[in-house]
Amino acid sequence: MNKEVQHKEYIMGKPAAEELFLKYKACFLLPTYNNAQAIAPVIEACLRQTSHVVVINDGSTDHTLKVIHQYPVQIVSYEHNKGKGYALRKGFQYAIAQGYDYVLTIDTDGQHYPEDCLNFFEVLKENPGSLLIGSRNLNQENVPGKSSFGNRFSNFWYKVETGLNMPDTQSGYRLYPVFEYANTSFYTRKYEFEIEVIVRSSWKGIPVLPVPIRVFYPKQEERITHFRPLKDFTRISLLNTVLVLIAFLYIKPRDLVLRPLREKGIRRGLSELLFDPHESVFIRSASIGFGVFMGIVPIWGFQLLIGIPAAIAMKLNKTLFIVAANISIFPPVIWAASLATGKLLYRNPNWKIDFRNLKWEEVAQTGKEFFVGGTVLSLVSGLVFFGLTYLILQGRKQYKK
Repeated sequence: MNKEVQHKEYIMGKPAAEELFLKYKACFLLPTYNNAQAIAPVIEACLRQTSHVVVINDGSTDHTLKVIHQYPVQIVSYEHNKGKGYALRKGFQYAIAQGYDYVLTIDTDGQHYPEDCLNFFEVLKENPGSLLIGSRNLNQENVPGKSSFGNRFSNFWYKVETGLNMPDTQSGYRLYPVFEYANTSFYTRKYEFEIEVIVRSSWKGIPVLPVPIRVFYPKQEERITHFRPLKDFTRISLLNTVLVLIAFLYIKPRDLVLRPLREKGIRRGLSELLFDPHESVFIRSASIGFGVFMGIVPIWGFQLLIGIPAAIAMKLNKTLFIVAANISIFPPVIWAASLATGKLLYRNPNWKIDFRNLKWEEVAQTGKEFFVGGTVLSLVSGLVFFGLTYLILQGRKQYKK
């Protein structure tokens, strides 16, 4: 059936896939910007599948918001346009707050078929907790040449960054397990967000799987797009540069040294590493002490990027180092302890900061206290953990004799 004709057959009744949306605690999530002429049939098609439809109005300046208000949907709206990535991030936050576990994102230019949601649920049934990406047929009529090239370009860099193959990394029709992102901070706001989220999901261990979907491309003169080739392609290229650096300096070494731990199970693997008779007590203790030091030292964001090469150079146990460095997963506690140590060293009992009359001297002094305190805290903590581990392992070794 022609998509335009199908949209005109909008009749409110019991949504066709309502039970599936309820079962998986899912909703449609529609980010939109200045799509007044195309969004109505998209909303109608989504409502034929479920009553759980959320529309994110990304600062539209035409009458998009007026059109949205004609339908029984949930609306998140803000005044200024901030980009598709920002709209998706706001949508994730809203969905989590409303108790949804999954969101099906769909573009509002009319190229996707909401009824293909059944394909996503079919794959989700066998792969709960996965991020599913609609895989389009880009060899059909009216597909823009830049879309086909951009997809191949994106697929290539996704494989470099994750080691995984994906047929369509640029499709906007996706099912996100938003409960997995409740404590995740994303950094990008434009189209490049859709790359950041799938790469970081893969790094996090979330399965990223393709789902076959149909796609409708109108003729060139009827097409609606807000993609700015020069600006957005530049932003995407810069993001891929950063992701490749992180992948090769941190992610791949991390996965390489932690793989034996995952294969054996965390508890058994750690026990074997910690009590490995073929590795000296000093090396095992130093690995843990250095890991604690790097996890606390105030160079946040770079601890493992610097620590892993250093651990390799010093011939330490890389797995024990990374496990110990994960003490950094408690940043508020470490930050408070670092600042407290700094204030103690500088004999400054004043914790109160007057933000209304904040002076540069106070900012500089607090920063100095934090950095010096964090450095001293990391040194002391690293030595303490080294000493305790050494005593425990050496004592166990003597006891076994």
